[in-house]
Order: sequence, then structure tokens, then C-alpha cells
Amino acid sequence: MLWAGRTAIEIAAAVRHGDVSATTVVEEHLHVISARDPQIGAFRLVRQQAVEEAQALGKRRDLAELPLAGVPVAVKDNLEVAGEAMRGGSAGTADVPAPEDHETVARLRAAGAVIVGLTNLPELGLAAFGDSAYGIVRNPWNPSRTAGGSSSGSAAAVAAGMVPIALGNDGLGSLRIPAAACGVLAIKPGTGLVPPPADDWDRLTENGPLATSASDLALVLSVLAADPALAEAWRGGQRVEPRPSMLRSVWADDDEVWEPQPPQDSPEPFDLRVAYVAQPLPVGLPVDREFQAAVRAAAETLRVAGHTVVERTHRLPAWLGPATIATWLVRSAASAEGLDRRRLEHRTRSLARAGRALAALRLDGVRGRERWSAYGADQWLGDADVLVLPVLSTIPPRAERMGDRGFLRNVVANVRFAPAAGPWNMCGWPAVTVPIATHSSALPIGVQIVAPPGGEPHLLGLAAQLQAAHPLVRPPGYH
Repeated sequence: MLWAGRTAIEIAAAVRHGDVSATTVVEEHLHVISARDPQIGAFRLVRQQAVEEAQALGKRRDLAELPLAGVPVAVKDNLEVAGEAMRGGSAGTADVPAPEDHETVARLRAAGAVIVGLTNLPELGLAAFGDSAYGIVRNPWNPSRTAGGSSSGSAAAVAAGMVPIALGNDGLGSLRIPAAACGVLAIKPGTGLVPPPADDWDRLTENGPLATSASDLALVLSVLAADPALAEAWRGGQRVEPRPSMLRSVWADDDEVWEPQPPQDSPEPFDLRVAYVAQPLPVGLPVDREFQAAVRAAAETLRVAGHTVVERTHRLPAWLGPATIATWLVRSAASAEGLDRRRLEHRTRSLARAGRALAALRLDGVRGRERWSAYGADQWLGDADVLVLPVLSTIPPRAERMGDRGFLRNVVANVRFAPAAGPWNMCGWPAVTVPIATHSSALPIGVQIVAPPGGEPHLLGLAAQLQAAHPLVRPPGYH
């Protein structure tokens, strides 16, 4: 039986029940990585010691109680993994092993996951493209195109079937952009749900999972958040307290137990007021017509599922775009602070230089961010429970070495590619992306769903309903 391409829930159930060993599962995934990654470039580091860790996992007395037992996981290379250097896509960072796991990595391990490698990202996570000193991350659907960024390698690894789930983070779209580009699911949690990375861009950045199913996404989010009630939220769009069964909870030091239900079960009906905006961008920023059609198709799918669906035609405020760009540049300068500039890419140096100039002029986006977070986002949401929007505005650009290019070219390319993602970091709202169609270019199309704080259960439930109507399609050659 082959395990690469299976969901995390399927793998964990088989390992828990003794149908397959964690070692066999990990060895098979490492073999798949060795065969597929040379064409994709998703991994900076593949951890051969993952086999030994899987063997040790098989000896754990609580193996039958672990929700992610034996599940191979890839981790974005800007999160600490004990014993491995965290390079952040940069030659300018220290090649020094991390002394301990980041809290999210530790929670995955506690749940039984095995870390098989660290994934590539653009330098310091500053761009929506997957190139760095460690190579170019290519889109599994078309290797001549970028995988997006900055969780580039994590998205590509999941899309290409090298791992069932991956861990990344999202500062101004860095989970949703590559997930949409590569045709997988990802969720950016709201502020405070999941422990953030050490450099959280002044609370803009959240850690979150990528997966091929809404049920996997919910399970991993529940582990990352230490909240078992999220694990079944995909079924009916609400938190579900764990039921007594065969598994001890790994999320809390108590005696509660919980067993993930089979992922093939259909999501349950529930009723929300859903607003959709096919073209949310200010005048001058177009959205591909097929991407707009996908938003309308998603809205119709949710209407058929029983939700109240309304169309909105108003656009995001014009002042929000400059505030978001200023925030990006100022945070770029902060991320590069203290690193040897001679070892940084031209792109990073130019973004940081612009950010320092804006900060000196107090044009740092703070007032716009506060305005949007305090009341602007709520006003734009109106009386809806959630918003359905495009993630990207155009298909992924060609996979090129953008890090060697200057300020203007990179800013224009980023803004044209994915301007609809950043606003939801600016206010700290949760957002999920779901693939629902294929573009005429043969690349996937994803839509994003956004909710106010605490809306993660709604997002997971809606993602499951969309996926039930629009099943995931794997890239050609990666089934």
C-alpha cells in the first residue's frame, strides 16, 4: 500500500491502528521527495534523521493516542527546528543549529508528527515569489511558473504530494498566496490563536497549516492552537467539544480523549450570511476575469449549500493599499536589521532601504493599519458573516531570480500578483484559501474566505463545503 498522497488523517489512523509503521510512512515520503523535489526545489534541507525519529515514535507508549501519529510534515525554514539551522531563505543568517523547537513545531511533534524537512522561501519572507540563495521554488502545475510566496516550498511540497501537510506563516498573504498558486488549502489564523514566529512583523504574521483537505486543515490547526474543539469544525462550521473515544487529548494536560472522524464524511449544513466581491481592488488594479468567475462560482456553491449569499460591488479603500505597502517596507527593514548587508540580496537591501526612509518620514502605515483594524474592516464587512474574495489577481508569474532585481520591479510585481491578501493581516482577521477551479492556463484557481476574529470554525466549514463541490485536483504527474 502506498502512503504518499494520502491525507494526514488517513495516515495517522493507519499508524495508530498498527496497519503501517511510522517508519514505513516516513521512508516512503523521503523517497518521493528525492524523486520529485529536484524538479520543484521545495526543500532547503531534507532530514534523513526523520527515519530514526519515526522509529522512536513507534516505541512511544501513547502511539495509539496521537492525532498525527507518523504523519510527515514539512516546516518553513523561518521556524526553529531543534538541531537544524534556521536560514530564512538568506545567506546572511547564521548557520547555527536551533537549540529547541518553535512552539508550533513542538506541538506537532507532541501530536506524533515527524519533521521530514525545511522548506524554501524568499529571503526573510519578504516577497510573493519563491526564489532565494537556495534556489527557485517552482510550481508543480507548471515548473516554469513560481510557486508563490513566501511559504513557497511548503505549498509546493503539499501540492506535489511530497508531504500531506506543511507548516508555514502569513505576514501579508504568505500562506494564502502560494496555496492558491499551487492548488492546496491554507488557513491564516486570527491574531492570538496560534503561537506566532519570533519575528512576527509587529503582530502581522501568523503561523498556520497547508493541506489537501479541509479535515486535515482543521486537525492540524487544532494541534497548533492547542484547541481540540477546532478539529471537527470543518463539519458544521462551529467548534465541537471532543467526544469520549480512544484517544487522549494531546492539546491539554487532562484526561479528555478524541478520535478524528473519517475525512470522507460530508460536511453538515449550516447557515451564514455570505458576501462575495469578485473585484475588490481599487481602480487601476485589475483581477483576472477567470478569477472573478471563480469567486462567483464559489458564492453560488455556498448558496446551494444553504447560505444566504449577497453580492457586493464596493472596492477596498484606496488609502489601504499605500498603508499596506508602507507596512511591508518598514517591516522589511526591521527584518534585515542586524544582518550583514553584503550577504543580502539586492531585493532585500532595496526594500529595507525604502522601509528605513519611510520610517524616518513617519510614513510607516501605522495610522492606516489602526484605522482599518479599528473600524474600516468591520464597515467593509457590513452585515455579512464572511467575505468571499479572490486571492490572486493574475496567474503566477514566471519562476525567475527576482532577488537579483531592484526595488521598483519587485514592488510592482508583488502588487500586481496578490494585492487582495494583505488587508486581512492589517486587521488580524482569519482567512482561508480553497482551490475550486482550473484556469485556462492549466494553473489552479483558489478563492479566499475572510471572517472577523474568532471566525476560524466558519472558515473551516465553508472550506469543506466548497471542497465537497469542487474536489481537489492534483498537478499532472503528481498523483
